[in-house]
Amino acid sequence: MRLFRASLTLALAAAAAPALAGNVTLTDPKGDDSGPGSYIYPTDAAYKKGSFDLTDVQVKDKGADLEITIGVNAALEDPWESAKWPTPGNGFSLQMFQIYVDTDGKSGSGEQHALPGMNATFADDARWEKVLIVSPQANKEITSRLEQKAKAQKDKVVLPSKVTAKGKKVTALVKKADLLGTLAPEKAGWQVLVSSNEGYDKEPNNGVLARIVNEFEGQHRFGGGDDGDSDANFIDCLAGRAKGAEDEKGAQAAMLKFDAKAKKRPVLSMVRL
Repeated sequence: MRLFRASLTLALAAAAAPALAGNVTLTDPKGDDSGPGSYIYPTDAAYKKGSFDLTDVQVKDKGADLEITIGVNAALEDPWESAKWPTPGNGFSLQMFQIYVDTDGKSGSGEQHALPGMNATFADDARWEKVLIVSPQANKEITSRLEQKAKAQKDKVVLPSKVTAKGKKVTALVKKADLLGTLAPEKAGWQVLVSSNEGYDKEPNNGVLARIVNEFEGQHRFGGGDDGDSDANFIDCLAGRAKGAEDEKGAQAAMLKFDAKAKKRPVLSMVRL
């Protein structure tokens, strides 16, 4: 009987293994939603502390699709009523996420610069091939801004087929081939940027529907950065090994350090399993 139970346990474990293969979980420590350590939330009450604090990213292999879920440290809210926008949005209003993927792992290969407005570059061994935008805005609006502001990189941008927000999580469904080609998720390098959604991005340095960070906080803008183009226009990201360790807060602060006088922007790394 014991032998039978042991055999059954092994058989069940083997059967479950393929379902788990290809899944990726990345964790970010709570309380590091301050960019290089100096960023301050906007003054409007809609921007609740923790709402830009990345906590985890889960990538689930669903066969032809990937289900990517991003967690933050406060409930995702929709104060600007995205359903009533001229082009209806995705059920949340404040945040905007960019997920960069290194699929070839080759130093010096791929895109060095993040999308316009992010004010960041990637290290030589962390250059990216694809980026997934997860936004409150509809794909139509994103595509329009890419044509205006990111023509050189628009073919590298992947948009989800579906975006849903519930609780502290936003989930995007995307074609696996579009983001990774034939690569398994656990073989890729990952970086996730959390920025502030900007629906009125007329200024050149606003980038693609992402709000800039200023020197001083305002009603709808983060402060603690610089009014030029050296500081990162995102609030949180992955750092270190993305295990959620406390020392990853310091790693993020060091990585996002900028020098406005020298016009030196942050240089980002990728997380690899």
